[in-house]
Amino acid sequence: MTSEFALIEALRGIAGSPAARGLMDDAAVIEIGGAKLVLTLDTLVESVHFLPDDPPQDIAWKLVAVNASDVSAKGAEPLGCLYSHALGEDAWDHAFLDGLAEACAHFRMPLLGGDTVRMPEGAPRSFSLTALGRTDGAVPARSGAKAGDRVWVSGTIGDSRLGLAVLTGRAASPEAGEWLAARYRRPAPETRLGPALAPWVSAMMDISDGLLIDGQRMAGASSVAMTIAADLVPLSAAFRETAGESLEDRLMAMTAGDDYGLLFTAPPEHTAQIREAAAALACPVTAIGTVTAGEGISLVHQEQPVPLPEKLGYRH
Repeated sequence: MTSEFALIEALRGIAGSPAARGLMDDAAVIEIGGAKLVLTLDTLVESVHFLPDDPPQDIAWKLVAVNASDVSAKGAEPLGCLYSHALGEDAWDHAFLDGLAEACAHFRMPLLGGDTVRMPEGAPRSFSLTALGRTDGAVPARSGAKAGDRVWVSGTIGDSRLGLAVLTGRAASPEAGEWLAARYRRPAPETRLGPALAPWVSAMMDISDGLLIDGQRMAGASSVAMTIAADLVPLSAAFRETAGESLEDRLMAMTAGDDYGLLFTAPPEHTAQIREAAAALACPVTAIGTVTAGEGISLVHQEQPVPLPEKLGYRH
């Protein structure tokens, strides 16, 4: 099939279990007694999700981080993970395992098992990881946003894409360049934030393919309209120093992937609780828009409507 969207549409006829959530979410949810088991899987492929010369420790870190981010976005605490390893050279594999151990410890996600495969000579490396989480509370879906909600994000937007640009030749100061490159190679989502926010949000997901495209997906799943204020989208100091903060720069940030912050909606009356939960973890959150009746996503800048870019984010 030619696209991720077409494949998922075809798979919906197979994934009939309620646990699959109609393939409209980032994870499956199985209820066991009073608890919910959250399951998610992500794959990293060389030259698609990481550069061929990226350090193996960083590739392993990213593999764990992106899955831990999905578990957090469902309001769950990690239980463990299974992963598939494409065998390579001994020194490379040992370095990868060092990074895997470091990441599993950091994200509190113990390794439970997995599989090994041998790739054909010259084939790109590929690694998959399945993460499991658990919660006794609600599991926020993409589909819960309601008219009247505010739209929020955690952290800053666009750093990973700019880090990739720095690694592939874009000029930056040494300090900013190093910081941005680390955001690409070693995303560090605050995975305790999702469970802390879960009681107060109406919908939540992590930002993996770009703020605008993921916002569009949330709006579509929730059958609502979402308006994002470009001038309110949080940018890091390193991003502003290296790229700027014009509307064009902000559009670049909002259509970038690999942010792994949280995108969530919540009623205005929960604002104090959201800020309190985020402050307790020293993780900034920013209100960037509103939810209204209707459909789709729209964009304003300094309170004036602006057209959406042709490309909203990353698509396979």
